[in-house]
Amino acid sequence: MFAVRQPTTVTIRCKTPRRLLLAIKNPSLSSKTRRNFFTTSPVFKMAVGESLVGKPNAWKQPGPAAYDFRSDVMTAPTESMLNAIINTTLLDDVFSEDTTTNDLESHIAQLSGHEAALLVMSGTMGNQVALRSHLTQPPHSVLCDIRGHIVNYEAGGVSALSNAMTIPIHPSNDHHITLEDVQKYAIVSDDVHACPTRVISLENTLDGTIMPLSEIKRIAEFARQHSIKLHLDGARIWEAVAAGAGSLSDFTTLFDSVSLCFSKGLGAPIGSIIVGSQSFINHARRIRKMIGGGTRQAGVISAAARVAVDETFGHGPNGEGGKLRASHARAREIAALWTSKGGNLAKPVETNMVWLDISREGLSQDQFAEIAASEGVNARGGRLVVHYQISDDAVDRLGRVMDKVRARSGTGTGTQTANGH
Repeated sequence: MFAVRQPTTVTIRCKTPRRLLLAIKNPSLSSKTRRNFFTTSPVFKMAVGESLVGKPNAWKQPGPAAYDFRSDVMTAPTESMLNAIINTTLLDDVFSEDTTTNDLESHIAQLSGHEAALLVMSGTMGNQVALRSHLTQPPHSVLCDIRGHIVNYEAGGVSALSNAMTIPIHPSNDHHITLEDVQKYAIVSDDVHACPTRVISLENTLDGTIMPLSEIKRIAEFARQHSIKLHLDGARIWEAVAAGAGSLSDFTTLFDSVSLCFSKGLGAPIGSIIVGSQSFINHARRIRKMIGGGTRQAGVISAAARVAVDETFGHGPNGEGGKLRASHARAREIAALWTSKGGNLAKPVETNMVWLDISREGLSQDQFAEIAASEGVNARGGRLVVHYQISDDAVDRLGRVMDKVRARSGTGTGTQTANGH
């Protein structure tokens, strides 16, 4: 006879999410107890954001994303994306057999005015695969904006993967690179001491500001004259289109390659795509495989990405019927709220980013983030990224954050002050 083991009740007491992991790692807990804890514990619900959501199903509610101004990468995938994933094809993309992925690539290629497209896992992978596909014979250098993603946030990929030197330049107008900037720093001579420029990599939007179409055309003409490839980090090019700066193809057809992101403002859970000529994409497919980017059942990625493009950007080349324009309007609303309280902006509001000049308030980024957290808002310094899931309540809370910032700096308590503050 075996004794029947009676169930035991284990009470887990922890006041903060930080102690949550310590509690659930307790070796004396049974798997059933752990399971019950995850489904019933108010601490766990708070840790995953249910205190803000009200419902545990993250696919139906934006959850903490509704209060998160750190970046538009914080957007949460939607229920329609989940439904698309459930109903997607499950075929092999390494062999180009997945119809959902093939359809997505064809759609983006057509939308951008290019011959072909290639799904990649991230914007970083998109940029690096594109650059590596262009840079086939050293020595070579890449000219880029000193603030750009490829030189600051891609772990040195240009040098490590492409054996290329980067030439970061500061825009002379403090807004965007101009043809004159490019002409000053591009290496086009036969001087054997120099590393010739083979790629000019631009970024649009950058810091939420739009690089004008007219300037890109000037740089593109220069690049063609000197047989230099032109790449666009277009992770947020959707935002420039939504702002009315030009259609998607107006921008993208000026470039030899473009990387576009699905998981920032568009809200897909994962994925980016690169576009270019058919021969370029054929070579890029090999590079993608080389660095581990080939996927098997890619439909689970492509299905959500297609929903993100159609629902968030819109169905046409100008973002018709999309949600991004509303984000821009909200960004302008937030900027106006800040300036009405006497605050200054560090950069103009052109798309979905608001740059509060917190240095003039005597605050560090960490101090601002701490004040924001006290009102239930997630922010990282004075850069506020407004995405389509930001809630009305989050904007109200942000207004209270601004009042606290102004009061702490001693320059006001939420009322208009003299110009210059």
